[in-house]
Amino acid sequence: MKRLIIGCAVAGLIALSPKSEARLSGSLSLPRVSVVPSEQHEVGVASWYGEEVEGNQTASGEAFDLNGLTAAHHTLPFGTTIRVTNLRNHKSLLLRVNDRGPHLGKRLLDVSWAAAKRLGFVLTGTTRVRVEVVSRPPLLSAQR
Repeated sequence: MKRLIIGCAVAGLIALSPKSEARLSGSLSLPRVSVVPSEQHEVGVASWYGEEVEGNQTASGEAFDLNGLTAAHHTLPFGTTIRVTNLRNHKSLLLRVNDRGPHLGKRLLDVSWAAAKRLGFVLTGTTRVRVEVVSRPPLLSAQR
């Protein structure tokens, strides 16, 4: 019963959230996902990457698109949808994990240029963020 209530609350929050969402480039579509409880979150520093790696292969095997709404995380499974909130200006955005990293310092997350632009930290290069898992690929959800 508690999981049902939490699930309904999370679904309601998602429905009321801004309409930004992770999208795959090209003709691929996102797999069906299931909502996970929102108490799973991390806080740390995010940076962004863009033109210097445009078109390079990500760790998931897809080509990096600086205009895509994607992120690199050290451990979250590929295809995981995360809500990233810039703690300086409180802008948030849904992103899809498709790469590994960041590979510099003790940063928590690397996001695409487009994501950094929407989150408002392209000029500063880094910002403190909260990362919340919104959904996981269905095979991983079934194993939890």
